[in-house]
Amino acid sequence: MKTEHVVKALEEVARQFGREVRWEKGHFRGGRCLVNGEELIMLNKHHPPEVHLTVLAESLRDLPIDSIFLRPAVREAFEAAWQRHPESLHETLLEHDEADAE
Repeated sequence: MKTEHVVKALEEVARQFGREVRWEKGHFRGGRCLVNGEELIMLNKHHPPEVHLTVLAESLRDLPIDSIFLRPAVREAFEAAWQRHPESLHETLLEHDEADAE
């Protein structure tokens, strides 16, 4: 399954749990944030789908994901993102930022 499809599926998971996902442009990493007391998940439009997947997986980590149905390929990609080293999100974003600087 393409990473873009996994990202779309995880966006839907976030919505099922009442979390809004916003796609914005700018100089930010992405992730969970509070805006006017509402928790959002921000994704940077400039980042590649692999970063979006990692940001969503980390942002959804504390939710009871086992309580909803996920296609096996989506669940596998989601769990693989969770199993990465805790600095994986930071490292993935740094790699992307370094590529942008070139």
